[in-house]
Order: sequence, then C-alpha cells, then structure tokens
Amino acid sequence: MSAGGTATSVVLAGGGTGGHIEPMLALADALRRREPGLRITCLGTARGMETRLVPARGYDLRLIPPVPLPRRPTPDLLRVPGRVRRSVAETRALLDELGADVVVGFGGYVALPAYLAARRSRRGRAGIPIVVHEQNALPGLANRVGARLAARVAVTVPGTPLRRGEHVGMPLRSAITTLDRAGRRAEARAAFGLDDDRPTLLVFGGSQGAASLNRAATAAADALTAAGIQVLHARGPKNTDVTVPARPAGAAPYVVVDYLERMDLAYAAADLALCRSGAVTVAELSAVGLPAAFVPLPIGNGEQRRNALPVVEAGGGLLVEDAELSAAWIQATLVPLLTDPAALSGYAAHAAAAGVPDADERLADIVLEVARDR
Repeated sequence: MSAGGTATSVVLAGGGTGGHIEPMLALADALRRREPGLRITCLGTARGMETRLVPARGYDLRLIPPVPLPRRPTPDLLRVPGRVRRSVAETRALLDELGADVVVGFGGYVALPAYLAARRSRRGRAGIPIVVHEQNALPGLANRVGARLAARVAVTVPGTPLRRGEHVGMPLRSAITTLDRAGRRAEARAAFGLDDDRPTLLVFGGSQGAASLNRAATAAADALTAAGIQVLHARGPKNTDVTVPARPAGAAPYVVVDYLERMDLAYAAADLALCRSGAVTVAELSAVGLPAAFVPLPIGNGEQRRNALPVVEAGGGLLVEDAELSAAWIQATLVPLLTDPAALSGYAAHAAAAGVPDADERLADIVLEVARDR
C-alpha cells in the first residue's frame, strides 16, 4: 500500500511502438486480475500508438515529453541533455502526484525519463523502485541505463546481456496465451474463407507488411496451391498492388487481406507461418505452438535474428535471411514441410516447448514483490 493507506500505485512506461505497448498492457491486465484495487497508470507520448491502445483497454494514460536519441552524432545531439532534464523534471512531478510505489519500464523514448525520474523522486531518499522488462535479445539504450538503477530486471530471451537479468519471457494478451489452436481451427479457417482440411501457410510482415515476403510468397502461389497448400497472406494496408490471380475452381485458396485484426484466429487457422522475427511475434508464435520460417529484418543491429534463434535452435522453426528468401526457397523448403504432417507436428511441439505462456504472471509476481518491499 502507498503511504496513508491508499491503493498501491504502479506506473508503467512503455509507449512508442507496439513492441513496447503490448507487453505493457499484458502486464497491466495480469496485475488487474491479481489485485483489482491496484492503481495502474501508463506513461506515453502524444505521438505514439498508446494514445489509442491504452484508453481502449481501460487504463489511465498520462503523457510525458519523449527523449529521442540520435543514432549518429549530429547537431541535434547537443540538444539532448536539455530535453532529458525537462522530461525528467515533468515525469518526476507526475510520479510524485501519482504516489508511485513502483515504476515498470519496457524501454524506448518513454522509459528513459521514467527511470531517471524514479531514481530522483522526492518520495524518500531511495527514490521509487524500478523494474525493467527487455523484449529483445539485444537491449536498447534506455533499458541498459534502467538495468543499472533497477531493483529487478526481467528479460524475454535467455542470455540477454543485461546485468541481473531474470528470464521471464514476453508478457502476452490472454487471447493468445489461452488459444486452443486445434479446437478453434475449423472456426478460424471458415472466418477467412479457407478450406477446413488443407495444410495452411500464414504470411505476414507486421502491421505494415513486408515487401520481400510479399514478393516471394505471391511468386510461389502457383507452387503452393498446386501442392494443395492454402495461404492466408496479410500484405499490409498500403500494399494494394500485392495480388494473386483468381484460382481455378477446386484449387487451394490463396486469401490476401490488408491486415489481420484477429491474430488469434490467424494463428489457429495456420500450420506454419512465414514472417519477420520481432520480439512479440516470436513470443506469440511459440506461446501458441505455431512453427515459423523467420525472415529477420535486414536492418538494425541484428536483434531480430537473435530473437528467433532460441526457437529455431529448439527445433521450433526455420531461419532464412531476407536476401535468400525467394519463391524457389519456398517451393524447395516450405512445400515439403507443409505436406508432411509428422514433420509439422514435431516443429509445433518444439515451438510450444520454447514458449513461456505465463510470462505476464511471472512479471506481475516480480512487480508486486518490489512494490510490497517498498
């Protein structure tokens, strides 16, 4: 409990991208299930997806100034210290107003000022305790700083290079962690206009799609459907030029959609996924036991490749570099796998064994322990 007998106040800092927001909201749901009287506040910025997603899930959102850090030395770098000071001052005042008992950060532009503000809070000499959750195999700057200040550090991928990191997995929404893929397969395939009894490939490249996945999958459409494999392909809402010619009567369906609102049904419909390997994607697929051919994003620091490796090394998926993905690769590698039920079943079992479906509860345990210790 906070001072004066008021409800425990938990502040969650995870705005900016879906990769930060989704685990933040999954933790919030777990905390609310555990202790309905908790006061849960999410921090975000005015330009992030959280302005839509957080209120829609029923949580209080408070906005703070973001602190974007240039990736290369530029004149803008000279303005960063001033931005940090202003953002930390505003965030510290907000934490004091909320009577925060614990601050949980998920990295990114919102987490860094929250970590520094908690450390410098006026609520006692020790400040407000911090819990850090890192989603990726390679941590970003905000969480590298936060880990040095934190009471506890949780990681999604074993071996993540953060000091005192505890492997808890990725907090996920209950629609994913409670999904019965086999039990909902018929319903899911009917919802997408797919046949009930064909092997099914799910293709998606994130909310905006991925050009290389779109090209390779549509070029392999004839080979896939000729082998009796049906496809559910999310091309991305802006990629309206990605189409597949109408299939002849009796051919396996190739269904193209702009966006998948119900990923749980998409996972239930599929036997194998062809996708990127963002941290949330890898965690969701392993949690539901859906094997995948992962195509890491070919830019950045290689974190997507590292995200996928634990599942691939456990036998729950394949890894193909973006430059190597082609219609020929799909025909040579995925068509034989999708038409081999025993092999698919083995991959699915290994994918499920690599998953951590109760990561939200594990992280909730840590957060509540830290809050109570305070």
